[in-house]
Amino acid sequence: MNVLVINCGSSSLKFQLINFDTKEVLAKGICERIGIDGRLVYEPKDGQKEVMDAAMPTHVEAIQLVLNALVNDKTGVIKSLDEVDAIGHRVVQGGMKLTKSVIIDEEVIKIIEECSDLAPLHNPANLMGINACMKLMPNVPNVAVFDTAFHQTMPPKAYMYGIPKEYYEKYAIRRYGFHGTSHKFVSKRTAEFLGKDIKDLKIIVCHLGNGASLSAVKNGVCVDTSMGMTPLEGVIMGTRSGDIDPTFVEYMCNKENLTVSEVLNILNKKSGMLGLSGISSDYRDVCAAIDAGNQDAINCMDTYYYKIIKYIGSYIAAMGGVDVITFTAGLGENGMPLRKEICEAFGYMGLVFDDEANNTRGQEVVITKPESKITACVIPTNEEIAICEETVELVQGK
Repeated sequence: MNVLVINCGSSSLKFQLINFDTKEVLAKGICERIGIDGRLVYEPKDGQKEVMDAAMPTHVEAIQLVLNALVNDKTGVIKSLDEVDAIGHRVVQGGMKLTKSVIIDEEVIKIIEECSDLAPLHNPANLMGINACMKLMPNVPNVAVFDTAFHQTMPPKAYMYGIPKEYYEKYAIRRYGFHGTSHKFVSKRTAEFLGKDIKDLKIIVCHLGNGASLSAVKNGVCVDTSMGMTPLEGVIMGTRSGDIDPTFVEYMCNKENLTVSEVLNILNKKSGMLGLSGISSDYRDVCAAIDAGNQDAINCMDTYYYKIIKYIGSYIAAMGGVDVITFTAGLGENGMPLRKEICEAFGYMGLVFDDEANNTRGQEVVITKPESKITACVIPTNEEIAICEETVELVQGK
């Protein structure tokens, strides 16, 4: 069974064609600069990467170019579009109505639209991809897989904010959490990798990339996560501030004569590692500056590690202990100093770090010694495979 996995941004579209039976990626790529001029990067399995400039006024043209690439005579990976059995879409926000993956129909589209004010940068773009696929391949089932779904098992004490309850009731203001597809995949894979039943484990998943979030997964169920109503809340990220006193917004509006939107733009795009270091939002650049003795970079990374350690500590308290701390995503999978710094903070709890095992990138590995009371490991995330699996489960069970 072949599943086309689509991840749409406002001006971009990432895709993978995956054979579910073999878990093989037949082709992947990205459409960039949609609505501007358009560029398709296409990479077939065992083939050379191709770059083609082509007009993409909308996502419909972008999807059409992807479909053409998949079936072209020279580098196509399927003979006919009839070989595409289903399409899985990453959708950021499902709100409180869409709490699990669903086959897309008109009612689902309506609810995704209603949730757009909770994810104004993402949901409209996700819908563009959905509508384009439904137009071009009307007989192929489409499935929505939500970033927020895995976190819907949080109890009210974890997702409620200390604000008048009428705002929750009227506007659904609460913690939703994001990166849920990754957290679900990684927590499940952690248990499989360790040869244990996920229902017997307390796992803290650290999804650390340019965007970053942590989740507390108890007995296979998410009980808390760091991102909130939007992806701005939580730990420090590449350009996002993470947790901050809300009065900062009013203060900066008054001091700098800025609008609320302008201050939020600062918090989303000019803060985090970029703002703290004054150098870059890229972990590697900041680490290079640390090696050169840059004090701002040192302070930045100290703060970054500290916030993550605090969240892990709070989740240990919330779950009444921890069995496994798992690192994933770009920094989690490749940041060896990051993993060392964070793990060694829990030495007092009996976590015995293994420097030699930690000397690896992008591989499944246990980075604690056998006698360690807490296991720490690295599990590369694969959101596309996770979306593929959820899509097949729904389509076959229809």
